[in-house]
Amino acid sequence: MLYLQSVFRNYEYGSPEAGSYLNGLPLMRHLDAGKPLEFRKPVTFLAGENGSGKSTLLEALAVLMGFNPEGGSRDFRFSTRDSHSELYRYLTPVRGEAYPADGFFLRAESFYNTATYLDANSDLRRYGGRSFHEQSHGEAFLALVDHRFTGCGLYLMDEPEAALSPQRLLSLLVDIHDLAERESQLIIATHSPILMAYPGAEILWFGEDGVRPVAYKDTEHYRITRDFLNAPERMLKYLLEE
Repeated sequence: MLYLQSVFRNYEYGSPEAGSYLNGLPLMRHLDAGKPLEFRKPVTFLAGENGSGKSTLLEALAVLMGFNPEGGSRDFRFSTRDSHSELYRYLTPVRGEAYPADGFFLRAESFYNTATYLDANSDLRRYGGRSFHEQSHGEAFLALVDHRFTGCGLYLMDEPEAALSPQRLLSLLVDIHDLAERESQLIIATHSPILMAYPGAEILWFGEDGVRPVAYKDTEHYRITRDFLNAPERMLKYLLEE
Protein backbone atom coordinates (compact mmCIF):
# COMPACT_ATOMS: atom_id res chain seq x y z
CA MET A 1 0.00 0.00 0.00
CA LEU A 2 1.36 3.41 -1.00
CA TYR A 3 -0.07 6.37 0.89
CA LEU A 4 2.66 8.72 -0.38
CA GLN A 5 3.54 8.10 -4.03
CA SER A 6 5.96 10.94 -4.77
CA VAL A 7 6.96 14.53 -4.17
CA PHE A 8 7.76 17.12 -6.79
CA ARG A 9 9.07 20.67 -6.81
CA ASN A 10 6.62 23.37 -5.73
CA TYR A 11 7.58 26.79 -7.07
CA GLU A 12 4.78 28.67 -5.29
CA TYR A 13 7.26 29.82 -2.64
CA GLY A 14 10.03 30.45 -5.13
CA SER A 15 13.43 29.09 -4.20
CA PRO A 16 15.50 28.98 -1.02
CA GLU A 17 17.57 32.08 -0.36
CA ALA A 18 21.00 32.30 -1.93
CA GLY A 19 23.47 30.63 0.37
CA SER A 20 20.86 28.34 1.95
CA TYR A 21 22.16 24.83 2.55
CA LEU A 22 18.97 23.54 0.92
CA ASN A 23 20.29 24.61 -2.48
CA GLY A 24 23.18 22.19 -2.15
CA LEU A 25 21.11 19.13 -1.29
CA PRO A 26 21.05 16.30 -3.87
CA LEU A 27 17.27 16.29 -3.56
CA MET A 28 16.93 19.90 -4.71
CA ARG A 29 19.17 19.28 -7.72
CA HIS A 30 17.03 16.25 -8.54
CA LEU A 31 13.75 18.15 -8.25
CA ASP A 32 14.99 21.29 -9.99
CA ALA A 33 15.85 19.10 -12.97
CA GLY A 34 12.12 18.42 -13.28
CA LYS A 35 12.22 14.89 -11.85
CA PRO A 36 9.82 13.89 -9.07
CA LEU A 37 11.06 11.75 -6.21
CA GLU A 38 9.01 8.57 -6.32
CA PHE A 39 8.24 6.07 -3.59
CA ARG A 40 7.41 2.89 -5.46
CA LYS A 41 7.65 0.19 -2.78
CA PRO A 42 5.98 -0.34 0.60
CA VAL A 43 9.45 -0.03 2.17
CA THR A 44 11.85 2.69 1.00
CA PHE A 45 15.26 3.41 2.52
CA LEU A 46 16.93 6.80 2.17
CA ALA A 47 20.69 6.31 2.18
CA GLY A 48 23.76 8.46 1.62
CA GLU A 49 26.58 10.25 3.36
CA ASN A 50 26.12 12.49 6.40
CA GLY A 51 24.80 15.85 5.28
CA SER A 52 23.23 14.55 2.07
CA GLY A 53 19.74 15.60 3.18
CA LYS A 54 18.07 12.29 4.09
CA SER A 55 16.82 13.43 7.49
CA THR A 56 15.94 16.88 6.11
CA LEU A 57 13.73 15.23 3.49
CA LEU A 58 12.12 12.90 6.02
CA GLU A 59 11.32 15.87 8.26
CA ALA A 60 9.76 17.70 5.29
CA LEU A 61 7.70 14.63 4.40
CA ALA A 62 6.48 14.45 8.00
CA VAL A 63 5.32 18.08 7.91
CA LEU A 64 3.65 17.64 4.51
CA MET A 65 1.75 14.59 5.76
CA GLY A 66 0.58 16.30 8.93
CA PHE A 67 2.99 14.94 11.54
CA ASN A 68 4.69 16.92 14.27
CA PRO A 69 8.19 17.99 13.05
CA GLU A 70 9.86 16.74 16.25
CA GLY A 71 8.16 13.35 16.05
CA GLY A 72 4.92 11.66 16.95
CA SER A 73 1.58 11.18 15.28
CA ARG A 74 -0.74 13.74 13.69
CA ASP A 75 -2.24 14.72 17.05
CA PHE A 76 1.11 15.52 18.70
CA ARG A 77 1.53 19.23 19.26
CA PHE A 78 4.77 20.14 20.96
CA SER A 79 7.88 22.06 20.03
CA THR A 80 11.03 22.00 22.13
CA ARG A 81 12.87 24.07 19.57
CA ASP A 82 11.33 25.23 16.30
CA SER A 83 14.31 24.30 14.16
CA HIS A 84 12.87 22.31 11.28
CA SER A 85 13.86 23.44 7.82
CA GLU A 86 11.67 25.12 5.22
CA LEU A 87 12.19 22.34 2.70
CA TYR A 88 8.52 21.33 2.96
CA ARG A 89 7.55 24.70 1.43
CA TYR A 90 9.24 23.73 -1.82
CA LEU A 91 7.66 20.29 -2.13
CA THR A 92 4.23 19.06 -3.18
CA PRO A 93 3.19 15.54 -2.19
CA VAL A 94 1.28 13.13 -4.42
CA ARG A 95 -0.83 10.97 -2.14
CA GLY A 96 -2.19 7.53 -2.89
CA GLU A 97 -5.87 6.76 -3.29
CA ALA A 98 -6.20 5.36 0.26
CA TYR A 99 -5.81 7.39 3.44
CA PRO A 100 -3.63 5.83 6.15
CA ALA A 101 -5.53 4.72 9.24
CA ASP A 102 -2.40 5.13 11.35
CA GLY A 103 0.92 6.91 11.19
CA PHE A 104 3.95 8.01 13.18
CA PHE A 105 7.17 9.94 12.71
CA LEU A 106 9.92 8.25 14.72
CA ARG A 107 12.83 10.62 14.99
CA ALA A 108 15.87 9.38 16.93
CA GLU A 109 17.25 12.90 17.40
CA SER A 110 14.26 14.12 19.42
CA PHE A 111 12.88 10.88 20.84
CA TYR A 112 13.51 12.09 24.41
CA ASN A 113 11.17 15.03 23.78
CA THR A 114 8.54 12.72 22.29
CA ALA A 115 8.71 10.46 25.34
CA THR A 116 8.30 13.44 27.66
CA TYR A 117 5.25 14.61 25.74
CA LEU A 118 3.75 11.12 25.93
CA ASP A 119 4.17 10.97 29.70
CA ALA A 120 2.20 14.19 30.10
CA ASN A 121 -0.44 13.87 27.40
CA SER A 122 -1.11 10.27 26.35
CA ASP A 123 -2.56 7.01 27.61
CA LEU A 124 0.59 4.94 27.99
CA ARG A 125 -1.39 1.73 27.58
CA ARG A 126 -1.26 2.41 23.83
CA TYR A 127 2.53 2.33 24.11
CA GLY A 128 2.99 -0.77 26.24
CA GLY A 129 1.90 0.70 29.59
CA ARG A 130 5.34 1.89 30.69
CA SER A 131 7.04 5.25 30.34
CA PHE A 132 9.77 5.28 27.72
CA HIS A 133 11.92 7.18 30.21
CA GLU A 134 11.91 4.06 32.39
CA GLN A 135 13.38 1.95 29.59
CA SER A 136 16.65 1.94 27.74
CA HIS A 137 16.79 3.88 24.50
CA GLY A 138 16.65 0.71 22.41
CA GLU A 139 13.91 -0.90 24.48
CA ALA A 140 11.81 2.25 24.15
CA PHE A 141 12.26 2.34 20.36
CA LEU A 142 11.10 -1.24 19.95
CA ALA A 143 8.26 -0.82 22.45
CA LEU A 144 6.98 2.11 20.40
CA VAL A 145 7.05 0.11 17.17
CA ASP A 146 5.63 -3.05 18.74
CA HIS A 147 2.75 -1.41 20.58
CA ARG A 148 1.95 1.83 18.76
CA PHE A 149 2.47 0.94 15.08
CA THR A 150 -0.80 -0.88 14.40
CA GLY A 151 -0.61 -1.27 10.61
CA CYS A 152 -2.46 0.23 7.64
CA GLY A 153 -0.35 3.30 8.25
CA LEU A 154 2.40 5.58 7.02
CA TYR A 155 5.50 5.30 9.19
CA LEU A 156 8.51 7.59 8.83
CA MET A 157 11.67 6.60 10.71
CA ASP A 158 14.81 8.68 11.01
CA GLU A 159 17.90 6.58 11.84
CA PRO A 160 16.16 4.06 14.10
CA GLU A 161 19.43 2.11 14.31
CA ALA A 162 20.87 4.85 16.56
CA ALA A 163 19.58 3.08 19.67
CA LEU A 164 19.63 -0.55 18.60
CA SER A 165 22.13 -3.39 18.94
CA PRO A 166 22.62 -5.71 15.94
CA GLN A 167 20.27 -8.23 17.56
CA ARG A 168 17.60 -5.58 18.08
CA LEU A 169 18.03 -4.43 14.49
CA LEU A 170 17.02 -7.92 13.45
CA SER A 171 13.94 -7.57 15.64
CA LEU A 172 13.15 -4.28 13.92
CA LEU A 173 13.47 -6.01 10.55
CA VAL A 174 10.76 -8.43 11.63
CA ASP A 175 8.58 -5.50 12.70
CA ILE A 176 9.13 -3.77 9.36
CA HIS A 177 8.08 -6.93 7.55
CA ASP A 178 4.97 -7.34 9.70
CA LEU A 179 3.93 -3.74 9.08
CA ALA A 180 4.49 -4.04 5.32
CA GLU A 181 2.37 -7.19 5.33
CA ARG A 182 -0.37 -5.23 7.10
CA GLU A 183 -0.72 -2.70 4.27
CA SER A 184 1.69 -0.14 5.68
CA GLN A 185 4.20 2.11 3.95
CA LEU A 186 7.53 2.79 5.61
CA ILE A 187 10.10 5.42 4.58
CA ILE A 188 13.30 5.06 6.60
CA ALA A 189 16.46 7.19 6.61
CA THR A 190 19.28 4.92 7.71
CA HIS A 191 22.97 4.08 7.63
CA SER A 192 22.39 0.47 8.67
CA PRO A 193 23.36 -2.23 6.15
CA ILE A 194 21.34 -4.66 8.27
CA LEU A 195 18.10 -2.73 7.76
CA MET A 196 18.79 -2.03 4.10
CA ALA A 197 18.99 -5.77 3.45
CA TYR A 198 15.20 -6.04 3.77
CA PRO A 199 14.07 -7.94 0.65
CA GLY A 200 11.94 -6.08 -1.86
CA ALA A 201 12.73 -2.63 -0.49
CA GLU A 202 13.92 0.23 -2.68
CA ILE A 203 17.05 2.08 -1.63
CA LEU A 204 17.30 5.70 -2.78
CA TRP A 205 20.89 6.92 -2.77
CA PHE A 206 21.50 10.63 -2.09
CA GLY A 207 24.75 11.52 -3.83
CA GLU A 208 26.54 14.22 -5.74
CA ASP A 209 24.65 13.35 -8.91
CA GLY A 210 21.24 13.68 -7.24
CA VAL A 211 18.97 10.90 -6.01
CA ARG A 212 18.83 7.50 -7.67
CA PRO A 213 17.79 3.94 -6.86
CA VAL A 214 20.69 1.68 -5.97
CA ALA A 215 21.06 -2.05 -5.41
CA TYR A 216 21.79 -3.13 -1.85
CA LYS A 217 25.25 -4.55 -2.57
CA ASP A 218 26.19 -1.39 -4.47
CA THR A 219 25.73 0.86 -1.43
CA GLU A 220 28.83 2.18 0.30
CA HIS A 221 27.37 0.97 3.58
CA TYR A 222 27.36 -2.64 2.42
CA ARG A 223 30.76 -2.54 0.69
CA ILE A 224 32.62 -0.83 3.54
CA THR A 225 31.08 -3.06 6.20
CA ARG A 226 31.81 -6.19 4.12
CA ASP A 227 35.42 -5.17 3.49
CA PHE A 228 36.02 -4.35 7.14
CA LEU A 229 34.52 -7.57 8.49
CA ASN A 230 36.35 -9.68 5.91
CA ALA A 231 39.75 -8.23 6.86
CA PRO A 232 39.61 -5.99 9.96
CA GLU A 233 43.36 -6.23 10.64
CA ARG A 234 44.24 -5.11 7.13
CA MET A 235 41.72 -2.27 7.21
CA LEU A 236 42.89 -1.09 10.63
CA LYS A 237 46.52 -1.24 9.56
CA TYR A 238 45.72 0.94 6.56
CA LEU A 239 43.65 3.42 8.58
CA LEU A 240 45.84 3.74 11.64
CA GLU A 241 49.32 3.45 10.17
CA GLU A 242 48.90 5.27 6.89
